[in-house]
Amino acid sequence: MCGIVGLVCKTAVNQSLYDALMVLQHRGQDAAGIVTCEGGKLHLRKGNGLASDVFRTSHMIKLRGNMGLGHVRYPTAGCSSSAEAQPFYVNSPYGITLAHNGNLTNAEELKKDLFREDLRHINTSSDSEILLNIFAHELQAQNKLRIAPEDIFRAVAGVHRRCRGGYVGVAMIPGFGIIAFRDPYGIRPVVYGRRESDRGTEYMVASESVALDSLGFERVRDLDPGEAIFISHDGQLYSQQCAANPMRSPCIFEFVYFARPDSIIDNVFVHKARSRMGQKLAKKIEREWPDHDIDVVIPIPDTSRTAALSLAGRLHVRYTEGFIKNRYIGRTFIMPGQTVRKKSVRQKLNVIDLEFKGKNVLLVDDSIVRGTTSQQIVQMAREAGAKRVYFASAAPPVRFPNVYGIDMPSAIELVAHGRTEEEVREYIGADRLIFQDLNDLINAVQKKGKTDITRFDTSVFNGDYVTGDVSESYLEQLELLRNDNAKKEEDAAGRSILDLHNNA
Repeated sequence: MCGIVGLVCKTAVNQSLYDALMVLQHRGQDAAGIVTCEGGKLHLRKGNGLASDVFRTSHMIKLRGNMGLGHVRYPTAGCSSSAEAQPFYVNSPYGITLAHNGNLTNAEELKKDLFREDLRHINTSSDSEILLNIFAHELQAQNKLRIAPEDIFRAVAGVHRRCRGGYVGVAMIPGFGIIAFRDPYGIRPVVYGRRESDRGTEYMVASESVALDSLGFERVRDLDPGEAIFISHDGQLYSQQCAANPMRSPCIFEFVYFARPDSIIDNVFVHKARSRMGQKLAKKIEREWPDHDIDVVIPIPDTSRTAALSLAGRLHVRYTEGFIKNRYIGRTFIMPGQTVRKKSVRQKLNVIDLEFKGKNVLLVDDSIVRGTTSQQIVQMAREAGAKRVYFASAAPPVRFPNVYGIDMPSAIELVAHGRTEEEVREYIGADRLIFQDLNDLINAVQKKGKTDITRFDTSVFNGDYVTGDVSESYLEQLELLRNDNAKKEEDAAGRSILDLHNNA
């Protein structure tokens, strides 16, 4: 999962790009990067770490220009090395830079095609570099010294014909403008907005609408699936549908977990969707457990608060905060090894004992992925004196890996993969476990009359991959790349390279 931003303004964009990345930091904490354009010259700074660590005053001063891109990432395809921080740059044609969110499911095939047919070399294991070179080749094939918006749209149409998976790209061409495009299924989110200044209209593209809000841009709309927009360096906006058969199928896990609650994605208020998730979950409890003995509802911070609050309201049960979160610890299911992950859960959450002691507690979380965090949280609740510990998930059991840009664990490391709900309950140690039904989750996000979404990517819950090209062999290869042992070997290799560099 990554966060992207693009700006075309009448004044310097360096500070605005940095501010936008700070707002989008929840979408990636592995690396950050900014590239700006000053006339025909590009200025780039990127590296591993949080945006606040990567950019210093000395770097910001050098990021001159009125047009630029920003990116925050954690690794989905490839390893977490500074070589894979974005934006990426390719010299030919025109000197294009690109930032990408998502994952190409046919990346290996494309990499071979780029070498054999397009005569292009890929220097990293990142599919973002592949996407950039596909776009560059499609643009170069038009063989023009000066390009027009229609040339851009033809190139994006070529990207859609060749690339599979879920992806959003924002690219910049020096002296020309910024291009943003969304895959034909609209799996990953992207929105654009405008702001009027005394010098004219300014435009911004971002992964989530909160980035627009924070910089005073008016949200215009989400890009349609398969659509591309081009914003010229002088502030003219053009748009065109570039895919043959687009179908809006956004990733439902954005609404469950990744997006900020104050974002709007495809005309759905994330906060409202999560509130409806809590109501749906409460109705399930009323149906299946009408004589429940829940004394208090406690959320697992932060993303489950909205659902837990509406659930408690529906059940007429007291809601309270029982965990205090250390905001400087990263998201645990992304971490490479079980030992590190287990340690970080205790560091991340601290229990308020008096809210648990002698009570039957219903813990509410947005989802259960590995089960490691849930298991420890249940144990922490018992140690704090809870009489009985129940657990509710605002999402259904996560049984399948994500292939469209969320670096979830391999299938065998998902606690619900190959287990019944009762077996999951035993694993995490809860006295009772309630999962959201998939249809209820879809209805909670969909809210008929509020959005034109007729289909979601729900593959992590039911294994139905909307692009229709995810084979068993692909999932088997993904298993080898994503399991903890592979990540440990990758980390060890990275440390060895670092040691060699430091000793040189």
